[in-house]
Amino acid sequence: MSLLALDDVVARLEDLPSLPAVVMELLSAIDQEDVDISVLAKKVSHDQALTAKTLRLANSSAYGLQVKVTTIQQALTFLGFQTTRNLITAAAVTGCFAQGQCAGFNDKAFWRHSIGTAACARVLARRMRFNPDYAFTAGLLHDIGRLVLVSTYPERYAEAIAWRAERDCELLDAERAVLGVDHVAAGVALAGHWNFSDTMKQAIGQHHDPEAPGAGFLATIIHVANAIVHALDIAGEEDDLVPPVSAVAWNALGLNEEAYLHVFRETELQFEEISAVLMA
Repeated sequence: MSLLALDDVVARLEDLPSLPAVVMELLSAIDQEDVDISVLAKKVSHDQALTAKTLRLANSSAYGLQVKVTTIQQALTFLGFQTTRNLITAAAVTGCFAQGQCAGFNDKAFWRHSIGTAACARVLARRMRFNPDYAFTAGLLHDIGRLVLVSTYPERYAEAIAWRAERDCELLDAERAVLGVDHVAAGVALAGHWNFSDTMKQAIGQHHDPEAPGAGFLATIIHVANAIVHALDIAGEEDDLVPPVSAVAWNALGLNEEAYLHVFRETELQFEEISAVLMA
């Protein structure tokens, strides 16, 4: 069977489930400051399921609000535009892909890992004085390319999963060997298709290679968060390998052992809170 080219995957992006129009608008406005918040609040409120999930997330203790928010407008007021946009995106993305299409692919484990990485990236970003909202979204979406491949080529992806199990190798190696395209390239393609900002695209594209020129600090945070979440076994997968960690990235965060223990604990607590809402 011939290997796929990235163009094959790109050609099929149109067939993927699309995010609600308002979420697409939020994602493409990620770098804009002059967004009319009341207009957005109105638009989001039309989607009741999305609104309910977003508000549950906003009221979870992970966000530490002292008041209970009951409308998107209130969430925007108390949490700010960036955080609210993040919650809306998280609520939309976690519900938009069909499940159970690919043999051997555990959808629940996938989302557990993604939500864990989002939580951990947010915890790390706070310590680094880096934008925690960017880090959360990039963490949530870092492996989205896997869903692209699962949704567009389920039989081929099932073969890649089997290949990996037989050889006990890295997932990226299995994807390249069987499909010819890996989840990083597929994720960057989807990020372009969904109009993500360049910052996001870079983090998704370099989370396995944070030492690449121009990878950016967000890729470093996601790289380390991804490894921590594998090590904490948050996804609960039997043969979960901890990917190789870049010493450069690990040291760039400059945290000592005690700080990392805090990060681990905090990640597990936030994961429980956030996943209870997103995976309900």
